[in-house]
Amino acid sequence: MRAWALDHPAPAAEHSLALVERDVPEPGPHDLLVKVQVCGVCRTDLHLVEGDLTPRRPGVVPGHEVVGRVAARGRAARLFEEGERVGIAWLRSTCGVCRFCVRGDENLCTRPLFTGWDADGGYSEYAVVDERYAYRIPNVFSDNEAAPLLCAGIIGYRSLRRACLPPGGRLGIYGFGGSAHLTAQVALHQGATVHVMTRAPEARELALSLGCASAQGADDAPPEPLDAAILFAPVGTLVLPALAALDRGGRLAIAGIHLSDIPRLQYDTYLFQERELVSVTANTRRDGEEFLQLAAEIPIRPTTSEYPFEKADIALEDLASDAVNGAAVIKVATGP
Repeated sequence: MRAWALDHPAPAAEHSLALVERDVPEPGPHDLLVKVQVCGVCRTDLHLVEGDLTPRRPGVVPGHEVVGRVAARGRAARLFEEGERVGIAWLRSTCGVCRFCVRGDENLCTRPLFTGWDADGGYSEYAVVDERYAYRIPNVFSDNEAAPLLCAGIIGYRSLRRACLPPGGRLGIYGFGGSAHLTAQVALHQGATVHVMTRAPEARELALSLGCASAQGADDAPPEPLDAAILFAPVGTLVLPALAALDRGGRLAIAGIHLSDIPRLQYDTYLFQERELVSVTANTRRDGEEFLQLAAEIPIRPTTSEYPFEKADIALEDLASDAVNGAAVIKVATGP
């Protein structure tokens, strides 16, 4: 099978992914062997390729927004049928016995494994996943639409919950890529007023077309104080203007796995009057199940840009330069 493997961390423009030939993986007892149809391109993939995240194995295959069909099952796998469409997401395995798993916070597991970081992901013609961590994809979504839901959507959903937006509240979104444009649709569906701050003109146009109340530059002030905000852009310097935009008692949630350094934060200017700053770490499987159900009910309509499998490295380069409107997806399979 063909797969894109990370040769060495480097800026995306240097194309450090290599298209290689590998054996089709064998599914373990509880695993599904999935023939990949589409894989979304997540900013976490970019952080891995560029070295912001240290690779955890040599030659790892990125990709954790995987949509495909079950090609084979391990001997103990019973939850899905062969030929069924499934999704593979970021969270790959948890220990189930640490204090966080026991209390229901498996996103904070002390021994987690992640797709496309600890184990090979979906920039490949086949992938394996423990069936207990696979998702059923609602029929209302095409493969291309479903892919970004599996990380960008799920993480955005958890970030919105972490932001504690009150009913009918004013939400600020900083950065407007794959995750943000999905989260905005959830917030709008729930009755929020959404203001977007992002540097890309095309992203501002997308935000307004989705029904957001305003769209301005990345570090511009929104037209009114915010009850909550989410920072999707991995830019630490945006933390201060986002906090400054909060009304009293507002909360800023940082959604990404990586963030550049935050400038010196003055307590009386940015945090006093019970403003809060919180992070978001991975997700639970329950988050994923709840989000996919809600996404189908709304229904969310992802904006995607498709790249052929042979141009996976170009998709990452475009993501790095903000040349992707919405979410990038790699079309892996060319036939049924």
